[in-house]
Amino acid sequence: MAEAELTVRAARPDDAAVLVDWNAAMALETEGRELDRERLRRGVAGLFEDPRRGRYIVAERGGEVVGSLLVTYEWSDWRDADFFWIQSVYVRADARRSGVYRALHDEVRNLARADGACGIRLYVERDNTGAQTVYERVGMRASDYRLYEEDLV
Repeated sequence: MAEAELTVRAARPDDAAVLVDWNAAMALETEGRELDRERLRRGVAGLFEDPRRGRYIVAERGGEVVGSLLVTYEWSDWRDADFFWIQSVYVRADARRSGVYRALHDEVRNLARADGACGIRLYVERDNTGAQTVYERVGMRASDYRLYEEDLV
């Protein structure tokens, strides 16, 4: 039996529960972090309430959501355009290695070009070599920048 076609679309508010679950799963899987579910629920809802914050994109196969990611924006004064930042990537375990991330990434690339963005960026855990390989396969390269942060939460 042939596998159902993969489609990509903008996430809707009725996808919020799965996005919350997958964000929690991704944090645990990649960083060993347990996220506060109520804070996470509010964070996901916040994107649907204010689209300037970003947008979720989901991939479906056979009417079932199998992957998602979040796009946020960073203005670059050097380039006079936005970077699209890919965050919160999650592909359901049984759908991995089947083109789900590639389809999501292609959609981000298309949206970025249509919006006049100057590039696409993401960050990945240093030891997550599997994800790094996937990102390189879709044409991304490691940058010369090192990420620093100060966690205030």
